[in-house]
Amino acid sequence: MRRFSITEARAKRVLASAAVSLIFLAPVHAASLKLETVKAWEDYIETVNIRIRDRGKTGRSFLWMDESPDRVAKVRNGKPVVSKAVGNTPIAVPFGLIHDWIGGIFIPNTTMARVLPVVRDYGRYRDYYRPGVIDSKPIALSEGEDRFSLVLANRALFRKIALESEYKSTRFELERCRSYSVAQTTRIREIADYGTASQHALPEDEGTGLIWRLFAVTRLEERDGGVYVEVEAIALSRDIPAALRWFIDPIVQRVAKASLMESLEQTRNAVLSNSGRILTTAR
Repeated sequence: MRRFSITEARAKRVLASAAVSLIFLAPVHAASLKLETVKAWEDYIETVNIRIRDRGKTGRSFLWMDESPDRVAKVRNGKPVVSKAVGNTPIAVPFGLIHDWIGGIFIPNTTMARVLPVVRDYGRYRDYYRPGVIDSKPIALSEGEDRFSLVLANRALFRKIALESEYKSTRFELERCRSYSVAQTTRIREIADYGTASQHALPEDEGTGLIWRLFAVTRLEERDGGVYVEVEAIALSRDIPAALRWFIDPIVQRVAKASLMESLEQTRNAVLSNSGRILTTAR
């Protein structure tokens, strides 16, 4: 069997980066979000909302992880599990793609009372989720709904791009040991040439189209001596040219899977770190 050299491996990575750059590193105003794309996104999110409500019904598996003994076994052993939420992700829509991934992790020796404050600690997201989150702050917090803002870093491309985004997060408590929240972007725009003297924000729905919209469902369940955390992350992006999709799709999928896995691990680390700080303070 032929073995690839380090030089060949590097060449493949350069080729992959170059291919992505051809798509996303065109002039800043190369993409504009179309009304047809927004309509397809809203229709898809409505189907997701139906799935969310179904999971809250008695007799249904609340957690996606519980649908497979293998998934539960892996997370109980400390490993996050991540998969496509639907088989054909990314889903092609007019002038765009919908990416839908789901994953879960188990945080041992903790409780919902310790996890929830971390999940709602928006001011420290820039610490918990670095380097993907550059800045973060709460806007308004209430009993059932939070509003917060994030500046997200683009780590995949050569051009210095960031996303300035605002979110609404609504929480639902089904039982003392079981709750979920739904977060979605209310405003998102691209910051071109981020970190340079020419840094500037683009009009909403214009730019590279790397991310047009974001939507996330977070489920928490306390049992087995800890808390299960499950996240379904959904994003809308610009389309990939059909001629390059066969090559780019696997790259996009690897990045999406790795990003969600990293985010789950960062959440666990944040909870365990805060739990340790609380215990130390109590002493």
